[in-house]
Amino acid sequence: MPHGHRNRHRPHHTRAMGAAVAATAALLVAGLSGSASAGTAPVSSAPTAAETLRTDAAPPALLKAMQRDLGLDRRQAERRLDNEAEAGATAGRLRAALGGDFAGAWVRGAESGTLTVATTDADDVAAIEARGAVAKVVRHSLADLDAAKARMDKAAADLNTADAPVWYVDTRDNTVVVEAIRPAAARSLLAAAGVDRSLSRVEKRTERPRTFYDLRGGEAYYINNSTRCSIGFPITKGTQQGFATAGHCGRAGSSTTGANRVSQGTFQGSIFPGRDMAWVATNSSWTATPYVLGAGGQNVQVTGSTAAPVGASVCRSGSTTGWHCGTVTQLNTSVTYKEGTISPVTRTSVCAEPGDSGGSFISGSQAQGVTSGGSGNCRSGGVTYFQPINALLQNYGLTLKTTGDDGGDPGDPGDPGEPGGTWAAGTVYQAGDTVTYGGATYRCLQGHQAQPGWTPANVPALWQRM
Repeated sequence: MPHGHRNRHRPHHTRAMGAAVAATAALLVAGLSGSASAGTAPVSSAPTAAETLRTDAAPPALLKAMQRDLGLDRRQAERRLDNEAEAGATAGRLRAALGGDFAGAWVRGAESGTLTVATTDADDVAAIEARGAVAKVVRHSLADLDAAKARMDKAAADLNTADAPVWYVDTRDNTVVVEAIRPAAARSLLAAAGVDRSLSRVEKRTERPRTFYDLRGGEAYYINNSTRCSIGFPITKGTQQGFATAGHCGRAGSSTTGANRVSQGTFQGSIFPGRDMAWVATNSSWTATPYVLGAGGQNVQVTGSTAAPVGASVCRSGSTTGWHCGTVTQLNTSVTYKEGTISPVTRTSVCAEPGDSGGSFISGSQAQGVTSGGSGNCRSGGVTYFQPINALLQNYGLTLKTTGDDGGDPGDPGDPGEPGGTWAAGTVYQAGDTVTYGGATYRCLQGHQAQPGWTPANVPALWQRM
């Protein structure tokens, strides 16, 4: 790389969230304030965010990796996934409500039990706290931080950023951060982008990020019978089957063979640097499945692609080092390898090593991205970046293979409702997008690829009726 369904008892606070999830006031995040206020009557039978995002589909292998790498017991790992699902939905609603004041959101705590939402307007504090989150008043909005980073990305095209290889939006510190081997290189980038010092921070780093070619991911595959990478996520494009992976693993036209060295497919599209995305169309000998290879050969279900928030747990499957977990540390990140700059990628505390490139990043049962690169290793620890899967799917017009696609039951929420409108399964939606369905208008709360049956009225974790 450039460096089984479970039935489990849900905590009481999560069931309470299910009763109150569609309420117009005081919707609390699971694990933050216990449950909805006493006496609140159920107003909807809509599923909770945890149910919608199938946190119960996380297999034992993933939970064990979370326990090992995050220092949790099993019940803590289960509660963490539930809380992160609820926090993501609540953050999405608050982002829509706060508009230009919104300055980011993140979870913290062993079980991700605390959601913090930042705003530039102190008048928003009551609205944030009413939804069970902690409010933080800051100077810069997320839009301002993203705009500053976008200027840096543009300026970097004309600079040598080898000595300032990583920059990102740090919502928790309300700054744009540049990690530099030479601080002067960071100052040059900030100056070229016209980013004020009050908006930025420079941090010292000693290691240069690198691509992790040469080895595995969900499962290993070989490029032109030479280098090895890892499969990210099985996909379809119409009737064509294949998989998503990292762009640095191969160029369009490169051939692939599987871990068994049997002829497999051909790269159809590849971008690197700039982005780190690619997809391979496989031949008739290979069938796309809705799984990621877990520890001990177990299948890990993929039920969707809802993007995890900062602070959320995330696990990686790679053909070199297998399963490892950590947390999402920053979303909007740029990283410079010797081959060039990649942006935006997601930065994580998960380790990886050469050969893990292209492999799967997954949070619970939600696909997150394909392994790009990083620094460090899985003996002493490291930092790894992934190319977000939704951008990859959107760029190539691919459909993520999920457990509902093969006749399995991903937890069908019921009748899909009255047809009609602009919503469409297979479309990648970003937070803030609006669609119509069944005569109503909905706003997207969390980035995801729409799945068949999961229409806006049935998935309040992803859509808010306007």
